[in-house]
Amino acid sequence: MSSRAAGKLKRLLAVLFWAALWQAAAMLIGKPLLLPAPVDVLRRLFELMQTVSFWQSIGVSLLRISAGIAAAIAAGVALAVLTCRRSALEALFSPLLTVIKTTPVASFAVLVLIWVKRDFVPVLISALTVLPIIWANVTEGIKGIDPKLLEMAQVFRLPRGKRLKYIAVPSVAPHFRAACTSALGFGWKSGVAAEVLTVPRDSVGRMIYESKLYLQTTDLFAWTAAVILISLCLERIVMRLAAGREKNA
Repeated sequence: MSSRAAGKLKRLLAVLFWAALWQAAAMLIGKPLLLPAPVDVLRRLFELMQTVSFWQSIGVSLLRISAGIAAAIAAGVALAVLTCRRSALEALFSPLLTVIKTTPVASFAVLVLIWVKRDFVPVLISALTVLPIIWANVTEGIKGIDPKLLEMAQVFRLPRGKRLKYIAVPSVAPHFRAACTSALGFGWKSGVAAEVLTVPRDSVGRMIYESKLYLQTTDLFAWTAAVILISLCLERIVMRLAAGREKNA
């Protein structure tokens, strides 16, 4: 058995172990209102997946949160370039980004809800969550560029476009990919958390909130499982795309 297959087998066994432990706890408690069995949660998830409202909520939430993540990635890269070129800008923005990074999602959601409509809160929250991650990683990548390569490019009078293509981008790319992988997961989860707090129309967060409100614990677990699965899928897609670009490079 190859090491890759062995790794997959270990992960599968770990998942089965925790599922069995969950099942045992559910049977011991004997109250689905407190802890539904994993089989019931899985069955309910498949039932929800057969409804239009499920996919509508998933689609709208993905659209909102993806918009926030995309905006934060663009802003984070631009801000990293600016702060690396001007130390005064780094000193100016660094405390602000630290505050954004450490402030709880709930606090931001309540504050943002005062200023904008609730449908736009998840967009801003996901953007605020992702922005510091992108900025920090891209900044690290820019600062990690080998100065000897820059000196060589200057000696040979390499055009700025080629410096960017052959020196800057390859040096920053691994940091950028790592940032995007983390940002997608954090952005998605923080966006859903903002939806739970603000309850916008047609959203995963609203479904989770209503499940809790009406004591539909199995639905609550099923929607939570959907959030986890989507987060894993998003991270896997980014990793596959990154691996494909590395092979083509």
